[in-house]
Amino acid sequence: MGKKDKSKKKGKGAEKTQLKTEKKLSNKLKKTLKDLGEDDIETIVKEIERAEQKRTQVTESVVDVPSRRVNFTFVSHPDKDQLILYGGEYFNGQRTFIYNDLFFYNISNNTWTLVQAPKCPPPRCGHQMVTSSANKGQLWVFGGEFASPTQSQFYHYRDLWVYHLDKKQWEKIMAPDGPSARSGHRMVLIKKQLFVFGGFHDNLRDCKYFNDIYSFHLETFKWKKIEPVGTPPAPRSGCCMAPLPDHRILIYGGYSKENIKKDIDKGHIYTDAFILGLDKHDPNKQKYKWQQVKLGNQHFSPRCSMPMVTTVNGQYSYCFGGVFDVEDDEILSGNFFNDFIQLDLEKMGWKRLTLTEKKDAKTKRRKIKEDDQEEEVEPIMETEPISITTLSDDGVFKVIVGAALRETRTEPNPKETNQIFQPSARMNCGLAIKHGLLYLYGGAYEDGEREITYSDFYSVDLRKLDQWKVIIQNDTSQVEWLGSDSESEEDSETSDSSGMETD
Repeated sequence: MGKKDKSKKKGKGAEKTQLKTEKKLSNKLKKTLKDLGEDDIETIVKEIERAEQKRTQVTESVVDVPSRRVNFTFVSHPDKDQLILYGGEYFNGQRTFIYNDLFFYNISNNTWTLVQAPKCPPPRCGHQMVTSSANKGQLWVFGGEFASPTQSQFYHYRDLWVYHLDKKQWEKIMAPDGPSARSGHRMVLIKKQLFVFGGFHDNLRDCKYFNDIYSFHLETFKWKKIEPVGTPPAPRSGCCMAPLPDHRILIYGGYSKENIKKDIDKGHIYTDAFILGLDKHDPNKQKYKWQQVKLGNQHFSPRCSMPMVTTVNGQYSYCFGGVFDVEDDEILSGNFFNDFIQLDLEKMGWKRLTLTEKKDAKTKRRKIKEDDQEEEVEPIMETEPISITTLSDDGVFKVIVGAALRETRTEPNPKETNQIFQPSARMNCGLAIKHGLLYLYGGAYEDGEREITYSDFYSVDLRKLDQWKVIIQNDTSQVEWLGSDSESEEDSETSDSSGMETD
């Protein structure tokens, strides 16, 4: 008789154990959902999709301002003097709201228009969106996630959509072999191809991060998984991704976490940089290669959840804010930032931008009368942290805010002419560039147990860099918060088990 294949038997045993575990968790989830009065999340998504399919007409309405949100997409219109905002999420302390609304901001007349078009994608956050001038204008949207109101369930998308700007119509692209379901990824458009990199997928039992990269051709409508040579970036989500002037791709930073023991995750914030480009040694010029690079000049504190936007000519990228997490004795502390940073994509160097005060004619005349020997002190954007300790929860993990920035949460006082205003510290705000102006919208910040989600709106002239213009004021007194400011640790742990991720 032959010997029994013990390894095969052991494998079957492991499979049975896994199946039992899955069944046990599934039954537990069903019981939880029944107690919450909540349907299975896939059922919820399908119902939303069916409802959207019934819409037959385009409706447009002028609104005062989009509702507060974070983890949305914010881009400039490829042809018109407009900005476009889509999707995102909002948490009021008790319930989570995920959006699929589409807003157009008319820059010249300072108005917001909500457009509801037929066959819209289901609500999502942590997705990516880029614009193209092809075929009279297109918006391309990939991936993202949907959460149930109680955050007891999460659903990750792997779908690709295009919104035809001239027709005001959504279309779902049914192309096989694309990236797996994910959120927190990044996407850029180079020539006629979309490039998707990284992201994560969390099913509440385990969290997987990605470092794969795919391309989608806008003419052939085909996905292709790129298999570059060289050492790739480690798997991550929420990184910075920028197209370079020579059509290569830059990847910087990002975030990942790993489970070190039961119910304990350890996060890691990356500060490395990589370039993806065609391999010069490939005679057919079709293979890609990863190359790690160093970004020089001024350095800034490590962080994640820092958005990046690139100028049309590809010469510069701009970043704002972000958060840095420090873990000590299984407690996570976070420093939120509001510094304004430029990356020269040709010289590969960072520069922290300092805004200068815009002086009027009267101010200049008064200055002439002053003592010529008196040294003028130029106001600067302060970014050094001060000591403060509060407790917060961003829906992913417990956060203790260990430092705050020296910045004001109120709008500038016209009488204080020497004060240089800057938007408050935040993560995952929206950045868009149009006609040499950078626009900043929304984002989120934690203040104790309160999660403050913004709907403020600013612009700054990238040529003058003189001051931020306030378009919509930051009025945190109007923020709805239904959660407790002093939740017990047990309640907090329950809410933190959601598996939400930094996008």
